[in-house]
Amino acid sequence: MSDPTPVIDDLREESEELDALVARLSPEEWRLATPAPRWTIAHQIAHLTWTDRAALLAVTDEKGFAGLVEQALAAPDRYVDDGADEGARQPPAELLATWREGRAALGEALRDSAPGARFPWYGPPMAAASMATARLMETWAHGLDVADALGVTRPPTGRLRHIARIGVRARDFAHAAHGLTPPAEPFRVELTAPGGGDLWTYGPEDARQRVTGPALDFCLLATQRAHRADLALRAEGPDADRWLDIAQAFAGPPGAGRPPRGAGR
Repeated sequence: MSDPTPVIDDLREESEELDALVARLSPEEWRLATPAPRWTIAHQIAHLTWTDRAALLAVTDEKGFAGLVEQALAAPDRYVDDGADEGARQPPAELLATWREGRAALGEALRDSAPGARFPWYGPPMAAASMATARLMETWAHGLDVADALGVTRPPTGRLRHIARIGVRARDFAHAAHGLTPPAEPFRVELTAPGGGDLWTYGPEDARQRVTGPALDFCLLATQRAHRADLALRAEGPDADRWLDIAQAFAGPPGAGRPPRGAGR
């Protein structure tokens, strides 16, 4: 049984790093555009706040979370943007305080959850470690959008290991999200950790379908924060090659992704 404590700790660190980036922004800077169409920095933090609340309901109030799922099914093309729009209308100080309160409550709920418990989500049900990993993934990805809007470079950390793992495990989900039959055979994935040296590996060594490259690039691809053409990822085998075109580590329908550099947003 996986101990969720390490990833919950890493989620807290990832959130605090992003918090430090936005805490001293002026109201005008909160309205800066990010790479996501129509989304400002305020939208990015509002989305994290909304999703943290959804995760907290999933952990503590299954019936309440089911109500959120019904809302999503009623407006599948709008519910994410609607939630971000609503939160972004809050004064920045109020939005920041709400985000801090919600993510702290979620962290406590995950730490206090019963061993082996599984919680509903928009994709497959999740254990506490998986839920924390999904929140870390989103916090990192939306934090990249905020950093981009501010012209700041955030160096990659070892916390990417969690995102890489969920990206690999979501291989079959990504195929299903595109209406494709997942490959029957396992893949070998070998990713170079930030800073070089360590190699993060997944799948059997003798697998014919292989993906290799920097862990940062794989995480950028799986969170759709960069186009495959701009990344140093290599696929061996037709199934592995197709996977890199559709990879996603997040629940829900496939996103539009980001265009190649130089192609405009």
